[in-house]
Amino acid sequence: MKRILAAALGVSLALMSSTASFAAETKIGVVVKIGGIPWFNAMEAGIKERSAKLGVNGFMVGPTSADPALQVRAIEDLIAQKVDFIGVVPNDAKVLEPVLKKAQAAGIKVITHESPKQAGADWDFELASAKGFGEAHGKLLAEKMGGKGSYAVFVGSLTVPLHNAWADAAIAYIKANYPNMKLVGDRYGVAEDLDKSRSTALDLMSANPDLAGFLAFGSQGPIGAGRAVEERRKDGKVFVIGPFSPGQGAKLIKSGALTGGFMWNPKQAGEVFVTLADRIAKGQTPKAGESIEGLGTITPDGNTIVVDQLLKIDKESIDKLVSMGL
Repeated sequence: MKRILAAALGVSLALMSSTASFAAETKIGVVVKIGGIPWFNAMEAGIKERSAKLGVNGFMVGPTSADPALQVRAIEDLIAQKVDFIGVVPNDAKVLEPVLKKAQAAGIKVITHESPKQAGADWDFELASAKGFGEAHGKLLAEKMGGKGSYAVFVGSLTVPLHNAWADAAIAYIKANYPNMKLVGDRYGVAEDLDKSRSTALDLMSANPDLAGFLAFGSQGPIGAGRAVEERRKDGKVFVIGPFSPGQGAKLIKSGALTGGFMWNPKQAGEVFVTLADRIAKGQTPKAGESIEGLGTITPDGNTIVVDQLLKIDKESIDKLVSMGL
């Protein structure tokens, strides 16, 4: 009888230990701009792989469209689930402020990406500086256009701070260094929608016969504009520059309809979400001079961590980038 009781007690203690361990597991929900596209598929892979390595419960939520209201709803759901951390790649920084602050009030730590100085975030990390990223694209477009002609600028939306900061930097660089280049309109908030970026590019080429370039910030903008250039058979005459998923744009790059651009690794960004959350959960607040996997040596500006880790996308690099799962 004593042996039975001892065995039962052992099983009970083991179950209690297992339950306590499961309950203590850090839970991290990352809300991205839109689900089902290559860029965020790669980010999800990074989240899953890093979570498995660190022994945390990290997962991604991808809305069905790039609608800030859907992101708000997803964050509300994560608050209700009582996760420990919420990661976000915002579609609209202002719209998300109230719900992010609600998450903080509930004791949830918030980490953002592609949204420097985001109100309602405990930390934000960037794998490229806004100025450096924008200027690199502006310079590449100017070189391809020979420093003359008209060009148009696409962003994810007019309310995505980082895309507009990139556009500001690119436009300022071109204006200061290439006076014979002319910006058509201001900028168009279509670059997270492939169909809208394509149709807008077609319309702009029809309305502006001297249009020679597109600068597209947003993962679907370069693809849509590249398809429009391909349809009009203007490969080599109209240049499309911007960040995009190499796997999605490989055929367009090789045909010349899509010229190229720069990017950071979205899979790496997914890993960083989890790495930062795990460190913070363990009481390791990011500090200047520290080396953090995925970021390198950091120098935080307040609660914002910015590093420059640009990858060039062109005909020479495209196969290697695709082989990396990007």
